[in-house]
Amino acid sequence: MSHARYGAYKESGVEWLGEVPAHWEVTRNKDIFEERGDLSISGDETLLTVSHITGVTRRTEKNVNMFMAETMEGYKLCQTGDLIINTMWAWMGALGTANEAGICSPAYGVYRPKKYTHYNHKYFDYLYRTPHAVTEMTKNSKGIVSSRLRLYPKDFFQIQTALPDEQEQTAIAAYLDTKTAQLDRQIELLSQKATQYDKLKHSLINETVTRGLDKTVAMKESEIEWIGDVPAHWETKRVKELFEISRGRVIAQTELLEDGQFPVYSSQTKDDGCLGYINTFDYDGTYVTWTTDGANAGTVFLRRGKFNCTNICGTLKLNRKNCDIPYLHYSLQVSTKHNKRIDTNGAKIMSNEMMFIKICVPPLAEQQAIAAYLDSKTAHIDRIVATINTQIDKLKELRKTLINDIVTGKIKVA
Repeated sequence: MSHARYGAYKESGVEWLGEVPAHWEVTRNKDIFEERGDLSISGDETLLTVSHITGVTRRTEKNVNMFMAETMEGYKLCQTGDLIINTMWAWMGALGTANEAGICSPAYGVYRPKKYTHYNHKYFDYLYRTPHAVTEMTKNSKGIVSSRLRLYPKDFFQIQTALPDEQEQTAIAAYLDTKTAQLDRQIELLSQKATQYDKLKHSLINETVTRGLDKTVAMKESEIEWIGDVPAHWETKRVKELFEISRGRVIAQTELLEDGQFPVYSSQTKDDGCLGYINTFDYDGTYVTWTTDGANAGTVFLRRGKFNCTNICGTLKLNRKNCDIPYLHYSLQVSTKHNKRIDTNGAKIMSNEMMFIKICVPPLAEQQAIAAYLDSKTAHIDRIVATINTQIDKLKELRKTLINDIVTGKIKVA
């Protein structure tokens, strides 16, 4: 897709901007902004917060569990259009302009536009949240390591930026509001589609491991509330009747290995995030692992190659003949989901609970047929979801590139 360019360009002399339209001014932030030093007397104003994802929003719109001060007296006042920067997280892009008046943390930097300056706050919200702008903020921050970087006002003021006139800023902001809304809608629709496919996948697994492939067979009551009826010739077994159960231990830092790392699944990481290498086994078709606590507690993995069990996951070793581990893996996925315990520490499914979970056990030939069927069907769904996620990634990249090219003048807004 081709875009119009401006008639003439000039070299800005600023690395993060590159060339800019010839009629744009290149100036330092200190010529555009000044610090707002007003403080709240009552602390009753609307509390605003800053995120690298959403920019400036009301604190009440954020789902956070951080400590709240008893009083917000002395918090910084900010007005509509002010640029607010989280001094400690500017290197992550935690900044934006305010769409309403309110107050914010004393640790934030609040900058108001100088009088008679060409300024449309939405333009600057787009401009300063681009990756190149955030990199420039990081370069001008002070600190030894990234987690300790701080962007102080005097350093922010020295950053150079490109400044179209206010009419052009307004046109740019309006154009981007429209285009990003269109892209966001496409991304949202694709995300919903991926979610529906994911639900379809789990529904398919649930239906197949509890009803089988032959819908004409006689049924019986399973005596498991969430399952209901199952094929009459199936058995129901507790996990402890099929597996030996073990759980890992805490891994010391000194035990971590640098080379030959095998994957470890925790409640927070799936395909990466190696934590250590204890209780290591060679996969011989007899092991399943599940995460015991955390946000993804009860997530069941069929392990391949070498793997280990840490303190955040448990291992099931098959100890019964006439059982197909791929089938049991699918069945356990469903059963653990219906047996997750929620307590004050979050979701948990520990070894002493896992052993009493019941799963459906058809004859071996049926287990193998079900596993083969689900392998084929879920792989097909996974490919569809992967394609959708690729489309989402491309749209997100397009959104990012479009914003950057327009706010820095690489593309002209008609």
